Amino acid sequence: MASLPPLEPNYATALQLIDEAHATDPRTVPSANPDDDTPIPFELDYARKMTRWLAVREPNASPALQLACRAQHFRRWELPRTSYPPTRPGYLTWRAKQKSQAAAQLTTLLTTSPTIHPPLPESSIDRIAALVRKDGLSGGANANANEETQVLEDVACLVFLDGQLEGFERESGVEEAKLVGILRKTWGKMSERGKELALGMELGERARVLVGKALVGEGEGES
Repeated sequence: MASLPPLEPNYATALQLIDEAHATDPRTVPSANPDDDTPIPFELDYARKMTRWLAVREPNASPALQLACRAQHFRRWELPRTSYPPTRPGYLTWRAKQKSQAAAQLTTLLTTSPTIHPPLPESSIDRIAALVRKDGLSGGANANANEETQVLEDVACLVFLDGQLEGFERESGVEEAKLVGILRKTWGKMSERGKELALGMELGERARVLVGKALVGEGEGES
């Protein structure tokens, strides 16, 4: 199993604090542990998946990238998608607000917690916040994208494809054609390495069908 470089104690403490915040998410998912069927807070489960895929995508990830991936959806449940209209402009407004709010709340946590000792460098906190906001990622995989930001985007896409796709279809009730369009956009956001990892996934039958349809029309789809 892929692993990441160990974190220095102050960064490890910061990651623990991030997880403690995730653990307060009132939404839960079933446990995959056969020895413990206690439901897991949704964002804690998501954050762990982000870390697992980061280890595969970038096994030498920096401490800042490790924390940013762990905190990508920091306190996301506090601003649900239903807070904005169910339209494309509504979604874009919500997404932008989510990123800025997560980065701001995370910055507050990392700068004010007395348990992080020594304190994280200001430059490192700024970098983590920039990654959570996905600064330097201009709408898709391209030569001008910041490398670490692109890695984070790849990881988020991989987590979506690996375990979230079928649940998203079931819970959102979107039509198949729209979901295929979403998958094409997801594919367009990924780097070549991200796409390579995605193609090697062991997807469920329904997910394979949807991804196959998306890739057939990849050249015509949005990115």
